[in-house]
Amino acid sequence: MTINTRGEFAGQVALVTGAASGIGRAVALLLHERGAHVVAEDRNPTVHDLARPGLVPLVADISADGAAEAAVATAIEHFGRLDILVNNAGIIINKLLVDMTRDDWERIQQVNVTAAFLHAREAVKAMIPNRSGAIVNIASYAAFQSFPTISAYAASKGALAQLTRTLALEVIGQGIRVNAVGSGDVLTNILNDVVDDGPAFLAQHGQTTPIQRAAQPEEIAEVVAFLASQRASYLVGAVVMADGGMSVTAG
Repeated sequence: MTINTRGEFAGQVALVTGAASGIGRAVALLLHERGAHVVAEDRNPTVHDLARPGLVPLVADISADGAAEAAVATAIEHFGRLDILVNNAGIIINKLLVDMTRDDWERIQQVNVTAAFLHAREAVKAMIPNRSGAIVNIASYAAFQSFPTISAYAASKGALAQLTRTLALEVIGQGIRVNAVGSGDVLTNILNDVVDDGPAFLAQHGQTTPIQRAAQPEEIAEVVAFLASQRASYLVGAVVMADGGMSVTAG
């Protein structure tokens, strides 16, 4: 069976956070390729490399006061509406709990949870008048499983999963669907501040999954696009695991 996805987001407007690289970049490009106008938000100025007709880069710290409001306003200013929000941006720290500072802990929560809450809140305000919309949060298998040194990250992704479920119940009556992707190891730069070669570490760790490899960002982007589309019209508050089978192992 061949599904024609060409132009499936025509006339829609998407906001993608953490769009300069990795999953966010793949999502922004895929949605744009399939017809969406896109605002690509990231604190890294290299997000400007994505600039093209119908794709507007925005440099911002997503956790800063006013950033969510400005991002949604940018979408409306340039394209007149907002239909899709992808809360992708995330950071990680690998420290034992006893070695972690309060600043370490709070920075992870600010980026991975609070910024997602703020962007979702502002996006919902823009979507309610249209009585339609889709929000996709990038969670992790760490929302359900864990291992030493990722307590802050695991807590943030667990919170994001619960935010997804709760917000989904609050806004489905306005025609807005909220779901999440439980991502596994993906070949991105998220660990570059933790290890010497983040993608290489993730590639190695991915070999421990049942599928025996890490994902490419484009593979996760396909799941995001599905959840944002009408093909997923009956999914509400789901955390769709795209983790190579990690979540169904004994740990």
